[in-house]
Amino acid sequence: MDRSLYIAMNGAKQTLLAQTANANNLANTQTTGFKADFEQFRAMPAFGPGFPTRVYAMTERPGTNMSAGAIQTTGRDLDLAVDGSGWIAVSGADGKEAYTRAGDLKITPEGLLQTGAGLSVIGESGKPITIPPAQKMEIGTDGTISIVPQGANATNTVITERIKLVNPDPASLEKRDDGLMHPTQAGVIPADANVTVVQGALESSNVNALSAMVEMIELSKNFELQTKVMKNIDDLAGTASKLMQMA
Repeated sequence: MDRSLYIAMNGAKQTLLAQTANANNLANTQTTGFKADFEQFRAMPAFGPGFPTRVYAMTERPGTNMSAGAIQTTGRDLDLAVDGSGWIAVSGADGKEAYTRAGDLKITPEGLLQTGAGLSVIGESGKPITIPPAQKMEIGTDGTISIVPQGANATNTVITERIKLVNPDPASLEKRDDGLMHPTQAGVIPADANVTVVQGALESSNVNALSAMVEMIELSKNFELQTKVMKNIDDLAGTASKLMQMA
């Protein structure tokens, strides 16, 4: 079989992988704090005997779009948006510290402060934050949580904890399959006192839906082109076989 068929098949496969990444971005246009993934094609020489006349296509995810999404006011006390650069520290599914921009917080019946995805929010003490029963709660711009305990006077506020906010170099973070940002090196990132938050607001996804739709169409056309190439190669192979039979 002509090796060019493998080249076209690989191109179609890599186009599908790029389409998967793009579809994931498009599906998260309404996800709070979501960061879009980049994808790109790269030519890889086909090594082996003979002349290097062909190259393989390879899809790779060179990184994540770290730009901030729009801040939308909700008026909900437990909604939190990072103002500018920075991240909210949470406990990932593996128990290790990770970082997110999704500030749609909630309090469980046990008093744990969690994100909408059920991840525990980490305080500057390095432990998950627990909120005592309260009739009112406020979150300051520096992440400090103040409450009015149940049954106490409305002016009797108590500071319970401070949300851990970090602002590492974007190059030191990587986005994993859980959608969270993880440090590329071992250890946790220290808190940054310069990071500020806005209570009663959420950061929207930074995915441009129109651009993602246009890219989906382009990738679909590219996949169609690759399948046509495979069909042409198959037709040429059939014609060559008939010519050999005549000889």
